[in-house]
Amino acid sequence: MRETGTLETPSWGQELRETTMLAAPLAAANLLQMLTYAVDVIFIARLGDEPLAASALAVSLFGLVLWAMTSLIGAVAPLIAEALGSRSPSFRPVRRSTRMALWLAVIAGTVGMGICLLLEPLMRVTGQQASIIALAREYNVVIIYSMVPMLLAAVLRYYVSALGRPIFATAITGLGIFVNAAANYAFIFGNFGAPELGLTGAAVATIITSVFTLLVYVVVILRDPALAKYRIFYRFWRPDWQRFAQIIRIGTPIALTVTAEAGIFGAAAFMMGRFGAAELAGHTVALQLAALAFQIPFGVGQAATIRVGYFYGARDPVGAQRAGWVAMAIGTGFMALTASAMVLAPYTLLSIYVDPYAAKNAALVGFALQYLVLAAAFQLVDGVQAVAAGALRGLQDTRVPMWIAIFSYWVPGIGLSIWLGFFTPLEGVGVWIGLAVGLASAALLLTWRWMLREKLGLTRHPN
Repeated sequence: MRETGTLETPSWGQELRETTMLAAPLAAANLLQMLTYAVDVIFIARLGDEPLAASALAVSLFGLVLWAMTSLIGAVAPLIAEALGSRSPSFRPVRRSTRMALWLAVIAGTVGMGICLLLEPLMRVTGQQASIIALAREYNVVIIYSMVPMLLAAVLRYYVSALGRPIFATAITGLGIFVNAAANYAFIFGNFGAPELGLTGAAVATIITSVFTLLVYVVVILRDPALAKYRIFYRFWRPDWQRFAQIIRIGTPIALTVTAEAGIFGAAAFMMGRFGAAELAGHTVALQLAALAFQIPFGVGQAATIRVGYFYGARDPVGAQRAGWVAMAIGTGFMALTASAMVLAPYTLLSIYVDPYAAKNAALVGFALQYLVLAAAFQLVDGVQAVAAGALRGLQDTRVPMWIAIFSYWVPGIGLSIWLGFFTPLEGVGVWIGLAVGLASAALLLTWRWMLREKLGLTRHPN
């Protein structure tokens, strides 16, 4: 979002251009972030099915908590956008929002680390194999230390993006890929003079990458005049409890929404673990590809939050309307392309992670191919629900979308997954059908709420 932009409502073409300019680097940064995770999968897959399955279980909980906490502090984005849209002459609203989000990142990250320590009893309750539990425990107790620096970096990413510098997020995330690859190569296999730590080495690499990313964000913000002028680190110790509470009020429903969505995928991983290591490994690879594609509409949704939030602050409901619909069109169009790729070129996509023609991967690939067909089926609805939720967040409407998500993902979604997975011969395929139904329900209900935003009074600014 350019701080110096006009208050005039943009035309549809202008909005398409503005949203694309903002969404492209955000989506690229999301995609690069997923590639960072993909690097971990690529290296861990070389250790065998059990280490890959163990890391999948650990990351299913760690990723769920991290995503939820990131969404909690992500409430800072619409607040910054609102301040810019209102043309406030003071830098304080932006500075105070960012400062309190950084405070919240430390607190939320510390709580998140404690939650992740529940992984071992969770694995035992869900009946995972003893050898996989042991590997996952060793990986988990190390990777949790990356959570706080990851959350701090996320706040700074929201900050630079809302202030019209999303390209920094792209560049920094891209640098992180190389750091992560080098650290994985060093600490998993004992190269560059580093100790050979196996699966634990992948967790060490994640910590190194997260700290590197945070430090680079700090340097960039201090050196770029447009970012430095808000002095977000000035008197960092001074609280603003009203703003802190506002972030929590807006962010908590977002975090619960994300938890509801990410939770069904985490639950799916544990269900797949009951079917066997090969099923879980195939599920992990197929889901990685689906998640990789999802980063584009997720970035478009982030752009929608900023663009809609800007017009919300400017008291321009027509501008907010155009920003939301343009973002939905962009997100849906892209997911149609990725769905086609999953159907037409599955082996090419699987080769990103494993050799699909190797005999040792035959079982994994066989399951992954089945799941990719279903992943293609829910690509469109996944994109729609992500962007619709982002647009509603720009209006600071988070509570009802939270209940929509909880219902959609856990009633028709996970309910159908359990029934088809464990009470029919479909097993893993049944689990994936349930995931698709849950996402479709969320897409339908969130889009319906966006369409009724005027009647519901969502576009009326309280001040």
